[in-house]
Amino acid sequence: MNSTLRYMIWPFAVTAIGLALAGLIGWQYSGTGSGTLSFFLIAAVLAVLEISLSFDNAIVNANKLKQMTPLWQRRFLTWGIVIAVFGMRVIFPLLVVVIAARLNPVEAVRLAATQPVEYARIIHEAHLPIAGFGGAFLMLVALNYFFDQSKDVDWIAGVESALRKIGEIRGMEVGFVLVCMMIVLHFLPDGKEHRFIVAATWGVITYLLVEALGQVLDRWGGGPSTGDMARGGLGAFLYLEVLDASFSFDGVIGAFALTQNLFLIAIGLGIGAMYVRSMTVMLVEKGTLAQFRYLEHGAFWSIFVLSIIMFVQTLYHIPEMVTGLLGACFIAVAFVNSLSWRRRHPDRIEAGAE
Repeated sequence: MNSTLRYMIWPFAVTAIGLALAGLIGWQYSGTGSGTLSFFLIAAVLAVLEISLSFDNAIVNANKLKQMTPLWQRRFLTWGIVIAVFGMRVIFPLLVVVIAARLNPVEAVRLAATQPVEYARIIHEAHLPIAGFGGAFLMLVALNYFFDQSKDVDWIAGVESALRKIGEIRGMEVGFVLVCMMIVLHFLPDGKEHRFIVAATWGVITYLLVEALGQVLDRWGGGPSTGDMARGGLGAFLYLEVLDASFSFDGVIGAFALTQNLFLIAIGLGIGAMYVRSMTVMLVEKGTLAQFRYLEHGAFWSIFVLSIIMFVQTLYHIPEMVTGLLGACFIAVAFVNSLSWRRRHPDRIEAGAE
């Protein structure tokens, strides 16, 4: 227990500070005890929402993080959390308003502080391109895992084996995503097609650019050891940050259903993001992914379903609770199946089992 609590020291500290700040903001806005309590509770709910939507993100991050050097692992937990909290939970919503409403950043901050309802309306109107970008990027992340020819463990055996065979055809993951984009484009109302296809295309381009950067860093320095260090450094760090951003889209948009206060959203989601980062490091250092055979599979299935949901959200509203529950179900079933496999094979070491 003590070893697990060690990873939670910073999240607990951030939780205490964040909830105190949420209560203070509530007092400044309302001047009443009930208003203070309301802000306090909303921040707590937002933190839980972020954790539930991003637990699969922690598992996938752990898969990449274990390839990184200790130095870049620490940077992911320090620099990365600053980017995650201030970049995605503060700067990103502001940029959406700056671009959509053609305001300068100062006016966008003033709008968030003085006209939160209008600010939330602009954010919601930007949901279409956000969902297009995130859906395309996350679908490529999931398909790259299932199409990987070196993957030798299957959870949903028939489906995953078939996907791996399909993956033998070069570029199939990109082709699959493009077909999905064309299907969505067919059903979109007139006037929305351009915004969606541009955003989704940028999702594909961003994924390919991040992958290309990783390959360039692999070759940097001319030697395999240096290449491994590079792959475990900046390239992996950037990949994880883009991945985190894609996972954050739903949480940021969904948060405006609870409150229109940008600062309260940043506090609540920031608390949740801190737990996700700490869980990622814990999964790596304690070797949890190796101990639970199918946990990683469940996370990538969750990502694949999330990518489909983001595409569908361009056409219909799907509550964030549904998204979170679906992801949690895949991970929970994978966890149970992993425990069952361990009971059936007590003589096999999980890390080296095939």
